[in-house]
Amino acid sequence: MFLQVLERIRVALVPIGRIVPWVGLAMLPWYQAQASEVEEATARMQLTYNWQYHPAYQAAYSGPNSIVSNGEKMYTFSTTAFLGFRPWEGGEAYLTPEIIQGVPFSDRLIGLAGFTNGEITRAAGTTPKIYRQKLFVRQTWNDGGGTERVDAGLNQLAGSVDKNRFVLTVGNFSTLDIFDGNKYAKDPRTQFMNWGNWTYAAYDYAADARGFGWGFAAERYLVDWVLRFGRMTGPKQPNMLPVDFALNKHYGDQLELEHDHVLYGLPGSVRVLGWRNRAKLASFNDALGWLNAHPGQYVGPDALYAVRGTERIKYGLGVNVEQAISNSAGFFMRAMKADGRTETHAFTEADGSLSTGLAVKGGGWNRTEDTLGLSLMRNTISDDRRRFLEAGGTSFFLGDSALRYRSENIFEGYYSIGIKKGVWLTTDYQRVQNPAYNADRGPINVYAIRLHAEL
Repeated sequence: MFLQVLERIRVALVPIGRIVPWVGLAMLPWYQAQASEVEEATARMQLTYNWQYHPAYQAAYSGPNSIVSNGEKMYTFSTTAFLGFRPWEGGEAYLTPEIIQGVPFSDRLIGLAGFTNGEITRAAGTTPKIYRQKLFVRQTWNDGGGTERVDAGLNQLAGSVDKNRFVLTVGNFSTLDIFDGNKYAKDPRTQFMNWGNWTYAAYDYAADARGFGWGFAAERYLVDWVLRFGRMTGPKQPNMLPVDFALNKHYGDQLELEHDHVLYGLPGSVRVLGWRNRAKLASFNDALGWLNAHPGQYVGPDALYAVRGTERIKYGLGVNVEQAISNSAGFFMRAMKADGRTETHAFTEADGSLSTGLAVKGGGWNRTEDTLGLSLMRNTISDDRRRFLEAGGTSFFLGDSALRYRSENIFEGYYSIGIKKGVWLTTDYQRVQNPAYNADRGPINVYAIRLHAEL
């Protein structure tokens, strides 16, 4: 299997070098972060292959949106170029093209709220597809208070900034590039894989089906405090790819306050995030009424389609904590509650979410590039959504034909092995109790292997 992974990587690199000339620089092994203190330009690259398998599991019944109960496999493969330069003082411009392919469990993205692979939203079959992932500019106005180092990274030029500053990001990017940061649980390519660990599962952040949108984000840094506000485009139809550019009518707003602190000599952060979406969405109460008025006529998600079209507001509030507990270990926790009256706009189907866990670097056993991660997640849905599913309703990801409701509880553990500089191999195990909130199905055990490289 490992040789097959390497062959997929080799084949996928060829069209990138042809289609995006700059990527040729990023593909050269010697083209790493510049040695100078300030980078004027950057060309980096990542590739990730994620293979997952779940054995057969118990299911009392299945519906149109049930994950297959027989054993099956899934995979994703992505390769991404991160290109940037400084066009003027304080300015940065970035372009991020990506090629991705992959197939989810059940050949469709269904049957879970906490999906097991953070890259699967962008994959659309076995044929590699290239698309523009991001295109944005960032402007920083420094305002004193001392300077701090900014390390080179993907979509980040090395340099320095003032501790007091104002930063404006405009263009095509992900809301999660700016909001809901967390040192220990953020990147499904290098850390935890489950959706509920790289952001709040209940955070219905505005984006297209791949997870990106157009808009702006403003950040005000004042030493240990950060205030962020942003407005982003959502999809024209819930969880679909075409973007609704009517930002004055349909949008996703988010406001986040962050405080960085030191506790017993160790760093930590607390973030409070509120969000508000405005879009044409169906309410679950209206959809349930439609179901009751059309007995025997229901096929697929017709109930949601039939009552969609009214301008509605959807909102939520969450808390995100990260705290180092030693020089090599850290704790994280996210908790969020959404109003739960309307269908999902752009993310997964959860109206309440909690995730918590630990990440430990391998220095204690002489493996400094290794990481061990352990986490627990709990996703819940509102009474309105539950009643709709109990009546046999089908939404974008969920629909087992019936429902014996329980919270969806997930354990995830991973071990990432540093093979060489810039290359990691990860083993991952996830156990999903009550998939899609249904106690009549599961548990599902998911085993994964991930190969990740950065140049």
